[in-house]
Amino acid sequence: MKHILTCLAICLLATAARGEIRITDDSGSVVQLAAPAKRIVSLAPHITETLFAAGVGAAVVGSVDYADYPEAAKRLPRVGGYTKLDLEAIAALKPDLVIGWQSGNVAGHIERLRALGLPLYLSQPGRIDDIARNLEHFGMLGGNEAAGREAAARLRARHADLQGRYSGRPPVKVFYQAWKQPLMTVSGRQIISDVIRLCGGVNVFADLLGMAPNVTVEAVIAADPEAIVASGMAEERPEWLDDWRRWTQMTAVGRQNLFFIPPALIQRHTPRLLDGAERMCAYLDSARSRRPK
Repeated sequence: MKHILTCLAICLLATAARGEIRITDDSGSVVQLAAPAKRIVSLAPHITETLFAAGVGAAVVGSVDYADYPEAAKRLPRVGGYTKLDLEAIAALKPDLVIGWQSGNVAGHIERLRALGLPLYLSQPGRIDDIARNLEHFGMLGGNEAAGREAAARLRARHADLQGRYSGRPPVKVFYQAWKQPLMTVSGRQIISDVIRLCGGVNVFADLLGMAPNVTVEAVIAADPEAIVASGMAEERPEWLDDWRRWTQMTAVGRQNLFFIPPALIQRHTPRLLDGAERMCAYLDSARSRRPK
């Protein structure tokens, strides 16, 4: 027995010395690297941002369109858009790790990358704490485990503070509008719903199927949200948010609860999502303050 334990200890030490990494990604697949990655290609803007936040931005050699944060991300070579990847460009960068977006990248592209034999990690944060786990995993995969852990700890501490401040407040019915045509919202499976819950809100379309289902104006009116929160595609408040003002029978309209959060702070699965959460929570508090006494 002593001999077996000694051999096991030697094997573990040898594995650690070689720097081997074995991690289960968000899809449930096991990702194994012989050593920390030195050439990472990111297939979504939120992944690129999270890699930098985890302290391994220097290892990122390629990303996709709209990967614009932090500033260094803007200078990365592009490999197409997250829904239209340039597989030849990815292969040309000779990555030792590709990190993809499970629900955002085209499944066929992911399978072709697997067929090329490239190590692939799939990210799909559905809850705020999943971002913390991605930070830890990315730090490990990129050879900066300590930085990834520290970033995750900061996010969890901030998350816990927001939970303590807002979780017990009276609920507010919320319609989150991602886009106008088609009229698009989020279901309870999407991470924005976790932000709404964090702030004491109730997503009126939480029970719909899919991540980002389409809805009708009639369905929004029937749900009668107390607050409408929109994002859109740009950093400015979209003009279409005020189109709801014609429906004066809705509680959100009657009480002037039409709010905007920049998409970079609410639609990306990154640590900055808690900046968006701060705004969401403040808006829902405003809605509470406007209730009839």
